[in-house]
Amino acid sequence: MDQLNLDAWCARVEQDSGTLSEQIAGGLHATVGRAGPAPQTGDLLPLLWHWCAYPQQVPNHMLGQDGHARGSALLPPVPLPRRMWAGGALHFHAPLRIGDTMQRRSSVRSVVEKHGASGPMVFVTLDHFIYGPAGLAIEERQDIVYLQIPDRYKPPRKLTMPGELVERIETPETLLFRYSALTFNAHRIHYDRSYATDVENYPDLVVHGPLQATLLMRRAVEEFARMPSHFYFKGVHPMFAADGCDIAINKEDASLSLSTGQNGHICMQATAIWEDTQ
Repeated sequence: MDQLNLDAWCARVEQDSGTLSEQIAGGLHATVGRAGPAPQTGDLLPLLWHWCAYPQQVPNHMLGQDGHARGSALLPPVPLPRRMWAGGALHFHAPLRIGDTMQRRSSVRSVVEKHGASGPMVFVTLDHFIYGPAGLAIEERQDIVYLQIPDRYKPPRKLTMPGELVERIETPETLLFRYSALTFNAHRIHYDRSYATDVENYPDLVVHGPLQATLLMRRAVEEFARMPSHFYFKGVHPMFAADGCDIAINKEDASLSLSTGQNGHICMQATAIWEDTQ
């Protein structure tokens, strides 16, 4: 790998603002919501929907072959072709509402280069602080990993899904396309099957990590009938469109362990925590 001055990227800061309009909320409700009316301006913003409030509006000519932006003022120029959102952690301080203006301050916490069985890897950790009308609303850690593209698909070790299987969700191409459009995510592994299979050597379209996290959050809120204060998630195994998404849970007094999976093995594991048991 080319030498990177990794330390120079730590503590870089970027500030932007966004909003989640009633129109976008309607699209999200149609894509990841349950039955019933879509949220309107002034209604509570469902957790993790803020990911659609900050589209990276990069012109087409600045996109790479995979659909990601070729350059970023915040992210280091890692010379590895595969990029994935590997996981994250969120602490919710105050509610946000549809139509709120949200200020976001993002910084690079760390850039770490490692070597594993599959070759070189670079882990980039970002911190996001999101402020709404009531002040700090969300503290978020975002974990990104960069990898080589293997000559053939080599799946990670499969781990058995724990807990009670409570839901199965189909993941057709239309779901992936809509979520990509709502998040303005042009990463081709989610909607371009020939690219996913012929270039990145996956066996099928890949279900977004943030989409899986959103489905897990939806289930967590339903189980406790209120929003958690903390949420942690980590990708374990790629999820593929043709095999659907199973959700399993293990409920405790003030926390919930959740996982997505398919064919009996975990794809994403998550934990939701409620600071009180009211």
